[in-house]
Amino acid sequence: MSVYNVHERLLAAKESEVGALIDTLSSGGDALWPRGAWHPMEFDRPLAVGAVGGHGPVRYTVAAYVPSTWVRFAFGGPRGFHGFHEYAVLAVDEERALLRHTLAMNVRGPARLTWPLAFRSLHDACLEDSLDRAELACTGAVARPARWGVYARLLRGLVR
Repeated sequence: MSVYNVHERLLAAKESEVGALIDTLSSGGDALWPRGAWHPMEFDRPLAVGAVGGHGPVRYTVAAYVPSTWVRFAFGGPRGFHGFHEYAVLAVDEERALLRHTLAMNVRGPARLTWPLAFRSLHDACLEDSLDRAELACTGAVARPARWGVYARLLRGLVR
């Protein structure tokens, strides 16, 4: 089964300001990953190609990194996740940029069940929280904060 999942937010900020958020990933000053509500993004070293880590049960390696522009993570787990997820910043004009998160993978074996039954709803909620953090960091407010769906809230309750 193929999965292509995109979350994006148009931000009233310069491309360089939005791109700087990518560079903070997994650091003590991480302004992009929603580490308070979700497992933190952690690596065995600072963000760079070859860094190994992930968040919670999701494991990956930094496969490509262009500072302040783009980072791609290649999946190492859970079993059956074959592909990547990435953050990219795209300039719209001088004062606005689009922050996009893309997940593209083929799921095999147990992931054919775990992706649609558990991971997809949690992934969607986590990524919208991440985009809220980006908007807050760039503009000082979040116009329409993300709300977790009923199923994501149920799954979070079960995990606790």
